Amino acid sequence: MLDPKLLRSDLTGVAAQLARRGFVLDVVGFAAIEERRKAVQIEADRLRAERNANAKAVGFAKAKGQDCAALLATGETLGVALEGVSRQLEQLQTELENLQLGLPNILHASVPAGTDEAANVEIRRWREPAPLGFEPKDHVALGERLGMDFEAAGRISGARFVVLTGALARLHRSLVQFMLDLHTSEHGYCEAYVPYLVHANALVGTGQLPKFAQDLFAVGGDPGFFLIPTAEVPVTNLVRDQILGGETLPLKFVAHTPCFRSEAGAAGKDTRGMIRQHQFDKVEMFVFTTLEQAAAEHERILAIEEEILAELGLAYRVVNIAVTDLGNSAAKKYDCEAWLPSQGRYRELTSCSNTTDYQARRLHIRVRRDKQIQTLHTLNGTAVAVGRTLVALLENGQQADGGVELPECLVPYGAPPRLASMVS
Repeated sequence: MLDPKLLRSDLTGVAAQLARRGFVLDVVGFAAIEERRKAVQIEADRLRAERNANAKAVGFAKAKGQDCAALLATGETLGVALEGVSRQLEQLQTELENLQLGLPNILHASVPAGTDEAANVEIRRWREPAPLGFEPKDHVALGERLGMDFEAAGRISGARFVVLTGALARLHRSLVQFMLDLHTSEHGYCEAYVPYLVHANALVGTGQLPKFAQDLFAVGGDPGFFLIPTAEVPVTNLVRDQILGGETLPLKFVAHTPCFRSEAGAAGKDTRGMIRQHQFDKVEMFVFTTLEQAAAEHERILAIEEEILAELGLAYRVVNIAVTDLGNSAAKKYDCEAWLPSQGRYRELTSCSNTTDYQARRLHIRVRRDKQIQTLHTLNGTAVAVGRTLVALLENGQQADGGVELPECLVPYGAPPRLASMVS
Protein backbone atom coordinates (compact mmCIF):
# COMPACT_ATOMS: atom_id res chain seq x y z
CA MET A 1 0.00 0.00 0.00
CA LEU A 2 1.28 3.44 -0.86
CA ASP A 3 1.73 6.11 1.79
CA PRO A 4 -1.71 7.79 2.22
CA LYS A 5 0.05 11.08 2.98
CA LEU A 6 1.79 10.91 -0.39
CA LEU A 7 -1.51 10.24 -2.13
CA ARG A 8 -3.09 13.24 -0.44
CA SER A 9 -0.18 15.62 -1.03
CA ASP A 10 0.97 14.61 -4.53
CA LEU A 11 -1.73 12.58 -6.25
CA THR A 12 -0.70 13.80 -9.70
CA GLY A 13 2.92 12.84 -9.06
CA VAL A 14 1.89 9.37 -7.89
CA ALA A 15 -0.23 8.96 -11.03
CA ALA A 16 2.79 9.85 -13.18
CA GLN A 17 4.93 7.28 -11.34
CA LEU A 18 2.31 4.54 -11.70
CA ALA A 19 1.98 5.36 -15.40
CA ARG A 20 5.48 3.89 -15.80
CA ARG A 21 3.83 0.55 -15.05
CA GLY A 22 1.04 1.21 -17.53
CA PHE A 23 -1.32 1.70 -14.59
CA VAL A 24 -3.89 4.46 -15.03
CA LEU A 25 -4.83 6.12 -11.75
CA ASP A 26 -8.20 7.88 -11.84
CA VAL A 27 -6.94 11.12 -10.30
CA VAL A 28 -10.26 12.94 -10.59
CA GLY A 29 -12.28 10.08 -9.10
CA PHE A 30 -9.79 9.46 -6.30
CA ALA A 31 -9.62 13.15 -5.41
CA ALA A 32 -13.41 13.43 -5.40
CA ILE A 33 -13.75 10.58 -2.90
CA GLU A 34 -11.03 12.10 -0.72
CA GLU A 35 -12.79 15.49 -0.74
CA ARG A 36 -16.06 13.86 0.28
CA ARG A 37 -14.25 11.96 3.02
CA LYS A 38 -12.70 15.16 4.39
CA ALA A 39 -16.05 16.96 4.35
CA VAL A 40 -17.77 14.09 6.15
CA GLN A 41 -14.89 13.85 8.63
CA ILE A 42 -15.26 17.56 9.44
CA GLU A 43 -18.99 17.12 9.93
CA ALA A 44 -18.44 14.07 12.15
CA ASP A 45 -15.94 16.01 14.26
CA ARG A 46 -18.37 18.93 14.55
CA LEU A 47 -21.25 16.71 15.63
CA ARG A 48 -19.07 14.86 18.13
CA ALA A 49 -17.86 18.12 19.68
CA GLU A 50 -21.42 19.46 19.85
CA ARG A 51 -22.70 16.23 21.39
CA ASN A 52 -19.93 16.30 24.01
CA ALA A 53 -20.68 19.93 24.84
CA ASN A 54 -24.36 19.08 25.16
CA ALA A 55 -23.56 16.17 27.47
CA LYS A 56 -21.61 18.52 29.74
CA ALA A 57 -24.54 20.95 29.72
CA VAL A 58 -26.83 18.11 30.79
CA GLY A 59 -24.47 17.34 33.66
CA PHE A 60 -24.42 20.97 34.82
CA ALA A 61 -28.21 21.24 34.55
CA LYS A 62 -28.72 18.10 36.63
CA ALA A 63 -26.23 19.32 39.22
CA LYS A 64 -28.26 22.53 39.60
CA GLY A 65 -31.58 20.69 39.65
CA GLN A 66 -32.68 22.32 36.39
CA ASP A 67 -35.00 20.85 33.79
CA CYS A 68 -32.77 19.19 31.17
CA ALA A 69 -35.42 17.54 28.94
CA ALA A 70 -34.64 19.83 26.00
CA LEU A 71 -30.93 19.17 26.36
CA LEU A 72 -31.53 15.41 26.47
CA ALA A 73 -33.66 15.62 23.31
CA THR A 74 -30.93 17.62 21.59
CA GLY A 75 -28.36 15.03 22.68
CA GLU A 76 -30.46 12.24 21.22
CA THR A 77 -30.82 14.13 17.92
CA LEU A 78 -27.07 14.78 17.79
CA GLY A 79 -26.36 11.11 18.53
CA VAL A 80 -28.57 9.93 15.67
CA ALA A 81 -27.00 12.44 13.30
CA LEU A 82 -23.48 11.42 14.35
CA GLU A 83 -24.29 7.77 13.88
CA GLY A 84 -25.45 8.42 10.32
CA VAL A 85 -22.43 10.56 9.45
CA SER A 86 -20.11 7.97 10.99
CA ARG A 87 -21.60 5.31 8.70
CA GLN A 88 -20.98 7.57 5.70
CA LEU A 89 -17.40 8.14 6.85
CA GLU A 90 -16.80 4.42 7.30
CA GLN A 91 -18.15 3.70 3.81
CA LEU A 92 -15.93 6.38 2.25
CA GLN A 93 -12.87 5.16 4.14
CA THR A 94 -13.56 1.60 2.97
CA GLU A 95 -13.93 2.85 -0.61
CA LEU A 96 -10.61 4.70 -0.38
CA GLU A 97 -8.87 1.74 1.20
CA ASN A 98 -10.11 -0.59 -1.54
CA LEU A 99 -8.78 1.82 -4.15
CA GLN A 100 -5.44 2.01 -2.35
CA LEU A 101 -5.21 -1.79 -2.10
CA GLY A 102 -5.50 -1.94 -5.89
CA LEU A 103 -2.55 0.38 -6.48
CA PRO A 104 0.85 -1.15 -7.34
CA ASN A 105 4.09 -0.03 -5.74
CA ILE A 106 6.04 2.94 -7.10
CA LEU A 107 8.99 1.81 -9.19
CA HIS A 108 12.62 2.47 -8.37
CA ALA A 109 14.18 4.89 -10.85
CA SER A 110 16.58 2.20 -12.13
CA VAL A 111 13.83 -0.19 -13.31
CA PRO A 112 14.04 -0.53 -17.12
CA ALA A 113 11.06 0.44 -19.26
CA GLY A 114 9.70 -2.05 -21.77
CA THR A 115 6.77 -4.18 -22.82
CA ASP A 116 8.28 -7.69 -22.60
CA GLU A 117 11.18 -9.65 -21.11
CA ALA A 118 13.49 -8.48 -23.91
CA ALA A 119 13.63 -5.17 -22.04
CA ASN A 120 15.33 -6.80 -19.02
CA VAL A 121 18.82 -5.38 -18.65
CA GLU A 122 21.73 -7.80 -18.19
CA ILE A 123 24.09 -6.67 -15.42
CA ARG A 124 26.74 -9.40 -15.45
CA ARG A 125 27.49 -13.04 -16.18
CA TRP A 126 29.37 -15.72 -14.31
CA ARG A 127 31.08 -18.47 -16.29
CA GLU A 128 30.26 -18.96 -19.94
CA PRO A 129 28.25 -22.14 -20.68
CA ALA A 130 30.56 -25.06 -21.38
CA PRO A 131 29.83 -27.01 -24.60
CA LEU A 132 28.67 -30.55 -23.91
CA GLY A 133 30.18 -32.06 -27.05
CA PHE A 134 26.95 -33.83 -27.95
CA GLU A 135 23.30 -32.99 -28.62
CA PRO A 136 21.84 -32.09 -25.21
CA LYS A 137 18.69 -33.75 -23.92
CA ASP A 138 16.16 -31.72 -21.99
CA HIS A 139 15.39 -32.52 -18.37
CA VAL A 140 12.29 -34.50 -19.29
CA ALA A 141 14.18 -36.91 -21.54
CA LEU A 142 16.94 -37.22 -18.94
CA GLY A 143 14.52 -37.52 -16.04
CA GLU A 144 12.51 -40.34 -17.56
CA ARG A 145 15.62 -42.52 -17.20
CA LEU A 146 16.41 -41.29 -13.70
CA GLY A 147 13.13 -41.45 -11.74
CA MET A 148 11.10 -38.46 -12.98
CA ASP A 149 7.53 -39.63 -13.61
CA PHE A 150 4.97 -37.25 -15.12
CA GLU A 151 2.62 -40.07 -16.09
CA ALA A 152 2.16 -41.23 -12.49
CA ALA A 153 1.65 -37.64 -11.36
CA GLY A 154 -0.96 -37.21 -14.09
CA ARG A 155 -2.90 -40.20 -12.82
CA ILE A 156 -2.90 -38.69 -9.34
CA SER A 157 -3.36 -34.97 -10.00
CA GLY A 158 -3.34 -34.18 -13.72
CA ALA A 159 -1.01 -31.94 -15.67
CA ARG A 160 1.78 -29.80 -14.19
CA PHE A 161 2.72 -32.18 -11.40
CA VAL A 162 5.62 -34.62 -11.09
CA VAL A 163 6.67 -37.64 -9.04
CA LEU A 164 10.37 -38.02 -8.21
CA THR A 165 11.74 -41.30 -6.88
CA GLY A 166 15.04 -42.70 -5.73
CA ALA A 167 18.15 -40.62 -6.28
CA LEU A 168 16.18 -37.75 -7.86
CA ALA A 169 14.04 -37.44 -4.75
CA ARG A 170 17.25 -37.38 -2.67
CA LEU A 171 18.69 -34.70 -4.92
CA HIS A 172 15.52 -32.65 -4.43
CA ARG A 173 15.81 -33.00 -0.64
CA SER A 174 19.52 -32.24 -0.60
CA LEU A 175 18.99 -28.91 -2.35
CA VAL A 176 16.60 -27.85 0.41
CA GLN A 177 18.91 -28.92 3.23
CA PHE A 178 21.95 -27.32 1.59
CA MET A 179 20.15 -23.97 1.30
CA LEU A 180 18.76 -23.98 4.83
CA ASP A 181 22.17 -24.78 6.34
CA LEU A 182 23.93 -22.17 4.19
CA HIS A 183 21.60 -19.39 5.31
CA THR A 184 21.40 -20.28 8.99
CA SER A 185 25.12 -21.04 9.50
CA GLU A 186 26.77 -18.47 7.20
CA HIS A 187 24.36 -15.58 6.65
CA GLY A 188 22.55 -15.07 9.96
CA TYR A 189 19.05 -16.13 8.90
CA CYS A 190 16.61 -17.64 11.36
CA GLU A 191 14.91 -20.76 10.01
CA ALA A 192 11.11 -20.71 10.19
CA TYR A 193 8.52 -23.42 9.74
CA VAL A 194 5.26 -21.76 8.71
CA PRO A 195 1.68 -22.70 7.74
CA TYR A 196 0.94 -23.66 4.13
CA LEU A 197 -2.68 -22.55 4.46
CA VAL A 198 -3.46 -18.87 5.09
CA HIS A 199 -6.47 -16.60 5.38
CA ALA A 200 -7.29 -14.03 2.73
CA ASN A 201 -6.09 -11.12 4.86
CA ALA A 202 -2.56 -12.58 4.86
CA LEU A 203 -2.55 -12.48 1.05
CA VAL A 204 -4.01 -8.97 1.02
CA GLY A 205 -1.11 -7.90 3.20
CA THR A 206 1.54 -9.19 0.81
CA GLY A 207 -0.25 -7.96 -2.31
CA GLN A 208 -1.52 -11.19 -3.92
CA LEU A 209 -5.09 -10.16 -3.15
CA PRO A 210 -7.32 -8.69 -4.33
CA LYS A 211 -5.82 -8.45 -7.84
CA PHE A 212 -4.29 -11.91 -8.35
CA ALA A 213 -6.97 -14.20 -6.95
CA GLN A 214 -7.00 -16.21 -10.20
CA ASP A 215 -3.41 -17.31 -9.54
CA LEU A 216 -4.26 -18.86 -6.17
CA PHE A 217 -5.76 -22.14 -5.04
CA ALA A 218 -8.69 -21.48 -2.71
CA VAL A 219 -9.69 -24.13 -0.18
CA GLY A 220 -13.33 -24.42 0.81
CA GLY A 221 -14.66 -24.45 4.34
CA ASP A 222 -15.35 -22.00 7.12
CA PRO A 223 -13.15 -20.11 7.51
CA GLY A 224 -11.85 -20.22 3.97
CA PHE A 225 -8.17 -20.78 3.31
CA PHE A 226 -5.75 -20.37 0.43
CA LEU A 227 -2.74 -22.53 -0.32
CA ILE A 228 0.36 -20.36 -0.20
CA PRO A 229 1.92 -19.31 -3.55
CA THR A 230 5.24 -18.62 -1.77
CA ALA A 231 6.70 -18.64 1.74
CA GLU A 232 6.78 -14.85 1.43
CA VAL A 233 3.12 -14.78 2.50
CA PRO A 234 3.28 -16.50 5.91
CA VAL A 235 6.78 -15.20 6.71
CA THR A 236 5.86 -11.55 6.08
CA ASN A 237 2.78 -12.02 8.26
CA LEU A 238 4.90 -13.27 11.18
CA VAL A 239 5.20 -9.70 12.47
CA ARG A 240 1.99 -8.14 11.20
CA ASP A 241 0.44 -5.51 13.48
CA GLN A 242 3.66 -5.30 15.52
CA ILE A 243 6.11 -2.56 16.45
CA LEU A 244 9.64 -3.98 16.43
CA GLY A 245 12.59 -2.62 18.36
CA GLY A 246 15.27 -1.02 16.24
CA GLU A 247 17.89 -3.30 17.81
CA THR A 248 16.23 -6.35 16.19
CA LEU A 249 16.93 -5.14 12.64
CA PRO A 250 17.69 -6.43 10.15
CA LEU A 251 15.36 -9.29 11.02
CA LYS A 252 16.08 -12.19 8.65
CA PHE A 253 14.13 -15.41 8.10
CA VAL A 254 14.59 -18.37 5.78
CA ALA A 255 11.85 -20.93 5.19
CA HIS A 256 11.33 -24.03 3.09
CA THR A 257 7.76 -24.55 1.88
CA PRO A 258 5.87 -26.09 -0.98
CA CYS A 259 4.27 -23.44 -3.19
CA PHE A 260 0.97 -23.74 -5.03
CA ARG A 261 0.05 -21.68 -8.08
CA SER A 262 -2.75 -22.07 -10.59
CA GLU A 263 -0.57 -20.50 -13.34
CA ALA A 264 -3.74 -18.92 -14.74
CA GLY A 265 -1.70 -16.21 -16.42
CA ALA A 266 0.74 -18.66 -17.99
CA ALA A 267 -1.53 -20.60 -20.35
CA GLY A 268 0.54 -22.42 -22.95
CA LYS A 269 3.90 -21.53 -21.34
CA ASP A 270 6.39 -24.22 -20.32
CA THR A 271 3.84 -27.01 -20.43
CA ARG A 272 6.59 -29.62 -20.80
CA GLY A 273 8.39 -30.74 -17.69
CA MET A 274 9.13 -29.06 -14.37
CA ILE A 275 9.72 -25.43 -15.33
CA ARG A 276 6.22 -24.23 -14.46
CA GLN A 277 4.13 -26.42 -12.15
CA HIS A 278 1.14 -26.16 -9.87
CA GLN A 279 3.15 -27.49 -6.92
CA PHE A 280 6.85 -26.86 -6.34
CA ASP A 281 9.25 -26.28 -3.46
CA LYS A 282 11.27 -23.18 -2.62
CA VAL A 283 13.61 -22.00 0.06
CA GLU A 284 12.82 -18.31 0.54
CA MET A 285 14.80 -15.53 2.23
CA PHE A 286 13.06 -12.63 3.88
CA VAL A 287 14.43 -9.44 5.45
CA PHE A 288 12.73 -6.74 7.54
CA THR A 289 14.83 -3.58 7.62
CA THR A 290 14.81 0.21 7.44
CA LEU A 291 14.54 2.58 4.51
CA GLU A 292 18.22 3.50 4.89
CA GLN A 293 19.40 -0.13 4.75
CA ALA A 294 16.93 -1.61 2.25
CA ALA A 295 18.99 -1.04 -0.92
CA ALA A 296 22.12 -2.55 0.67
CA GLU A 297 20.12 -5.57 1.91
CA HIS A 298 18.79 -6.06 -1.60
CA GLU A 299 22.34 -6.29 -2.94
CA ARG A 300 23.29 -8.68 -0.11
CA ILE A 301 20.41 -11.02 -0.97
CA LEU A 302 21.50 -10.97 -4.61
CA ALA A 303 25.09 -11.76 -3.59
CA ILE A 304 23.88 -14.82 -1.64
CA GLU A 305 21.90 -16.04 -4.65
CA GLU A 306 24.97 -15.65 -6.86
CA GLU A 307 27.12 -17.48 -4.31
CA ILE A 308 24.68 -20.39 -4.39
CA LEU A 309 24.64 -20.69 -8.19
CA ALA A 310 28.41 -20.44 -8.37
CA GLU A 311 28.82 -23.19 -5.76
CA LEU A 312 26.44 -25.36 -7.76
CA GLY A 313 28.65 -24.74 -10.79
CA LEU A 314 25.88 -23.25 -12.92
CA ALA A 315 26.64 -20.63 -15.55
CA TYR A 316 24.30 -17.72 -14.88
CA ARG A 317 23.56 -14.10 -15.58
CA VAL A 318 22.00 -11.37 -13.43
CA VAL A 319 19.31 -9.16 -14.94
CA ASN A 320 17.53 -6.04 -13.75
CA ILE A 321 13.88 -6.86 -14.41
CA ALA A 322 11.90 -4.46 -16.56
CA VAL A 323 8.58 -3.02 -15.51
CA THR A 324 6.50 -5.50 -17.51
CA ASP A 325 7.70 -8.46 -15.39
CA LEU A 326 7.42 -6.81 -11.98
CA GLY A 327 4.67 -7.83 -9.58
CA ASN A 328 2.53 -5.23 -7.86
CA SER A 329 4.55 -5.29 -4.64
CA ALA A 330 8.08 -4.97 -6.02
CA ALA A 331 9.73 -1.60 -6.56
CA LYS A 332 12.78 -3.35 -8.06
CA LYS A 333 13.72 -6.95 -8.80
CA TYR A 334 16.81 -8.86 -9.88
CA ASP A 335 16.66 -12.30 -11.49
CA CYS A 336 19.48 -14.80 -11.64
CA GLU A 337 19.06 -16.87 -14.79
CA ALA A 338 20.88 -20.17 -15.30
CA TRP A 339 21.89 -21.60 -18.65
CA LEU A 340 19.72 -24.46 -19.95
CA PRO A 341 21.53 -26.38 -22.73
CA SER A 342 18.35 -27.89 -24.19
CA GLN A 343 16.85 -24.44 -24.74
CA GLY A 344 20.11 -22.67 -25.61
CA ARG A 345 19.17 -19.78 -23.35
CA TYR A 346 19.18 -18.51 -19.79
CA ARG A 347 16.10 -19.14 -17.64
CA GLU A 348 15.10 -17.64 -14.30
CA LEU A 349 16.27 -19.69 -11.34
CA THR A 350 16.12 -17.20 -8.48
CA SER A 351 14.89 -13.67 -7.95
CA CYS A 352 15.03 -11.04 -5.22
CA SER A 353 12.73 -8.06 -4.74
CA ASN A 354 12.78 -4.82 -2.81
CA THR A 355 9.15 -4.15 -1.88
CA THR A 356 10.01 -0.96 0.06
CA ASP A 357 7.28 -0.11 2.62
CA TYR A 358 4.46 -1.37 0.38
CA GLN A 359 3.76 -4.64 2.23
CA ALA A 360 4.62 -3.29 5.68
CA ARG A 361 1.96 -0.57 5.33
CA ARG A 362 -0.67 -3.14 4.41
CA LEU A 363 0.36 -5.30 7.38
CA HIS A 364 0.99 -2.46 9.87
CA ILE A 365 4.58 -3.54 10.53
CA ARG A 366 6.57 -0.78 12.18
CA VAL A 367 9.78 -0.12 14.12
CA ARG A 368 10.54 2.10 17.10
CA ARG A 369 13.67 4.19 16.44
CA ASP A 370 14.84 7.16 18.50
CA LYS A 371 11.40 7.41 20.13
CA GLN A 372 9.75 7.56 16.69
CA ILE A 373 7.52 4.95 15.06
CA GLN A 374 8.39 4.26 11.41
CA THR A 375 7.08 1.86 8.77
CA LEU A 376 9.51 -0.93 7.96
CA HIS A 377 10.79 -1.99 4.55
CA THR A 378 10.65 -5.61 3.40
CA LEU A 379 12.69 -7.65 0.93
CA ASN A 380 12.43 -11.22 -0.29
CA GLY A 381 14.59 -13.53 -2.34
CA THR A 382 14.52 -17.10 -3.58
CA ALA A 383 17.43 -19.04 -2.10
CA VAL A 384 16.50 -21.92 -4.37
CA ALA A 385 13.53 -22.78 -6.54
CA VAL A 386 14.09 -26.49 -6.03
CA GLY A 387 12.44 -27.83 -9.17
CA ARG A 388 14.04 -25.35 -11.56
CA THR A 389 17.44 -25.81 -9.94
CA LEU A 390 17.10 -29.57 -10.29
CA VAL A 391 16.30 -29.02 -13.98
CA ALA A 392 19.44 -26.89 -14.43
CA LEU A 393 21.64 -29.44 -12.64
CA LEU A 394 20.33 -32.28 -14.78
CA GLU A 395 20.80 -30.48 -18.06
CA ASN A 396 24.21 -28.99 -17.30
CA GLY A 397 25.58 -32.13 -15.64
CA GLN A 398 24.42 -34.58 -18.31
CA GLN A 399 26.93 -36.98 -19.81
CA ALA A 400 26.96 -38.75 -23.17
CA ASP A 401 26.03 -42.07 -21.50
CA GLY A 402 22.81 -40.61 -20.04
CA GLY A 403 24.16 -40.18 -16.52
CA VAL A 404 24.43 -36.86 -14.69
CA GLU A 405 27.37 -35.47 -12.70
CA LEU A 406 26.26 -33.50 -9.63
CA PRO A 407 27.98 -30.80 -7.51
CA GLU A 408 30.10 -32.04 -4.62
CA CYS A 409 28.52 -29.52 -2.22
CA LEU A 410 25.26 -31.51 -2.26
CA VAL A 411 26.79 -34.92 -1.43
CA PRO A 412 26.92 -34.31 2.36
CA TYR A 413 23.18 -33.63 2.22
CA GLY A 414 22.23 -36.96 0.64
CA ALA A 415 22.64 -36.33 -3.07
CA PRO A 416 24.67 -38.88 -5.01
CA PRO A 417 27.79 -37.57 -6.81
CA ARG A 418 26.38 -39.00 -9.99
CA LEU A 419 22.94 -40.02 -11.24
CA ALA A 420 23.04 -43.20 -13.26
CA SER A 421 20.37 -44.03 -15.80
CA MET A 422 17.83 -46.54 -14.55
CA VAL A 423 17.12 -47.62 -18.13
CA SER A 424 19.77 -49.44 -20.15
